[in-house]
Amino acid sequence: REAVAINDAPTVLRFSKGSVGQELEAIERLDDGVDVLARHGEGERDVLIVAVGSMAGLSLEVAERLEAQGVSSTVVDPRWVLPVARSIISLAARHRIVVCIEDGVKAGAVGSRIRQEMRAAGVDTALNEVGLPTQFLKHGSRNQILERVGLTANQITQDTLAQVLGTKVPFARPLPGQDAPTGQIPRL
Repeated sequence: REAVAINDAPTVLRFSKGSVGQELEAIERLDDGVDVLARHGEGERDVLIVAVGSMAGLSLEVAERLEAQGVSSTVVDPRWVLPVARSIISLAARHRIVVCIEDGVKAGAVGSRIRQEMRAAGVDTALNEVGLPTQFLKHGSRNQILERVGLTANQITQDTLAQVLGTKVPFARPLPGQDAPTGQIPRL
């Protein structure tokens, strides 16, 4: 309904071939329209998860798994991917790492654009783009393909934990007054 009501710019609606997931309630809508879906853990220091479209439910599951490992997170749904909302850049500056989860091809996608806008604003927070590789993928169901390319809550959580611990690139920014973290990655 919101997209149809826009009369000052073009809007694209993406019709999924799969089923529509359950409706997710935002805990807050920011001034520029970004929905905050969850805040886990103490403060907003560790991981900002940008959930693009149908990846919102998966993003919430990742946030819950991170919290179980003692990693705080904020999950946002930009609702519109372009232009990049200023609140996403502001939130990125207050987190140690940004993880953008989308089900499109990573190259030149939403995560890339957020990274560009962060750099233009002088925000040096690391950003991990989670999405599909730029290659022809073996045919399968949506779930089979997502599993094969690692777009699962388990794999994304493992990778994010490694980034927070400083054992996988891109490294999360260390907490103020601390050296870059090192350690073992817990197995889920």
